[in-house]
Amino acid sequence: MRILLVEDNRALAEGLSTLLRGSGYAVDVVSDGASAHAVAAAESFDLVILDLNLPEMDGLDVLRAMRARQNRAAVLILTARGTPEERVKGLDLGADDYLIKPFDIGEFEARVRVLLRRQAGLRASVVSYGNVSLDLTSRSFSSAGMPIEIPARELGLLELLFMRAGKVVAKDAIVQSLTGLDDDLSPNAIEQYVSRLRKRLAPFGLTVRTARGIGYYLDKTAGPE
Repeated sequence: MRILLVEDNRALAEGLSTLLRGSGYAVDVVSDGASAHAVAAAESFDLVILDLNLPEMDGLDVLRAMRARQNRAAVLILTARGTPEERVKGLDLGADDYLIKPFDIGEFEARVRVLLRRQAGLRASVVSYGNVSLDLTSRSFSSAGMPIEIPARELGLLELLFMRAGKVVAKDAIVQSLTGLDDDLSPNAIEQYVSRLRKRLAPFGLTVRTARGIGYYLDKTAGPE
């Protein structure tokens, strides 16, 4: 899942981006409204975390421009402007949620998870495919109640494939979901992650299949390709 964090408080931006990246999300950070407007227009994100008091362009104007372009990324407004009028205006312009500063980190993480789950079209907090379950709250995988240990980058890939189980996910979509603007994830690196995932999933009756020239998909039938 890819997130755009728009925050002009450097310390807060660094803290939140570190937290989100530690959870396996690809995160891009910008500190002013004009940059947010440009990046949101050029790139695709699952979630935009948007401050309102921004230099160069107000956050509500960024949001208004996003929705005018039919940009359907989830938007979490994160701001000290917490009057009822401000909240109503933000929600009416198309924000999905509103969190007032200062806020509890646990609540912030929960709201991020809920919005990303909604973006993926999932309502339940636990989804299953074959013998494997994904807990969307803790972002952890298990089988028969036993945890499956997966490193962060592979976790992001499996989460993406799992939420689209049985459907082909294009290589470009994988790169976009797993990397930020400053990252460099080559096709060879993706193949390495896929190879590792196959080995980890083999005991649980799942595998990652290759759709030649297109991408990858999760399959219940383990076996050679």
